[in-house]
Amino acid sequence: MKGLWDKWKPAVLMVVVQITFSACNILYKLTIYDGMSTIVLSAYRLAFAAATTIPLALIFERKRPNMTRKVFGLAFLSGLFGGALFQNLFYGALTFAPATLVSALYNLIPSITLILAICFGFEKLNWGAATGKAKVFGTIIGLVGAMLLAFYKGIVFHIWHFHFNLYTLLDQTGHENADHGNELLGALCVIASCFCFSIWMIIQAKINEGYPCRYASIALMSTIGAIQSIIFGLCVERDWNQWKMGWDVRLLTAAYSGIMASGIMIIVIAWCIHVRGPLFASSFNPLMLVLVAIVASLTLDEKLYLGSAIGSVLIVVGLYAVLWGKGKEMQK
Repeated sequence: MKGLWDKWKPAVLMVVVQITFSACNILYKLTIYDGMSTIVLSAYRLAFAAATTIPLALIFERKRPNMTRKVFGLAFLSGLFGGALFQNLFYGALTFAPATLVSALYNLIPSITLILAICFGFEKLNWGAATGKAKVFGTIIGLVGAMLLAFYKGIVFHIWHFHFNLYTLLDQTGHENADHGNELLGALCVIASCFCFSIWMIIQAKINEGYPCRYASIALMSTIGAIQSIIFGLCVERDWNQWKMGWDVRLLTAAYSGIMASGIMIIVIAWCIHVRGPLFASSFNPLMLVLVAIVASLTLDEKLYLGSAIGSVLIVVGLYAVLWGKGKEMQK
């Protein structure tokens, strides 16, 4: 039983990660609807993440190797790409493009990570072997499924006999501040954020080689990312009302996304990268689009279409193909 759990533990944890991120995206939709700046929200999120990971590092990793200039430099880049740049680019895109387009393009991460991982030597293509073909075709199938889910509608499925709209819980003066008039700029922001997240995964793999202290490295990344985001936010967002926090959905989103998503779950992702590699971790990203589509149909009064069902099946098939290929390579 223990051997079976050890085998499936990384996959189970990555599913938990995607569930946590899905809940985070639902909260972000509510917060944007309430009118909060995503730049300010990203700064608060990383600040909560730093406040969460620093105590964990002090408790669980009291004995750590000395910090070298190389490790600190990688941590600085990790905070820049995985923290400040990714957060601001990805969630800033929601102000220019529809959420479905943003979520769909987010699934470029496995394909970008596969290319970068091969370039940096963390993955071998092995095109002549069945495992290599499975990883490539699985990534492509998952990407096609994500695009189909986002852009093709078809007939509507009524899977819920009841639903409730979370938007009605907010102040009626709240409004969605997204500007859908410049979708191209939003799409470019998402693609840039995908590159940033994929680069972060590669950097994290390099950090694991020379500094195998996941709590400390994530704490340092969160702290550096928070400092970078706060400086950037203060330079861009001069409206002090945006920085005020009350006991509302804004504080809930900042605390939840910082503590759970950018704190604990990033540590989990770092462990999975250490065990199975960056491609394995990134291959679970398409699941978030499926989960968001299902939950949003129940809580945000969004519709589920035939394209959602077909796209979800393709995503699961592609994910299984990648995991099969990676699992066979791990056995060898």
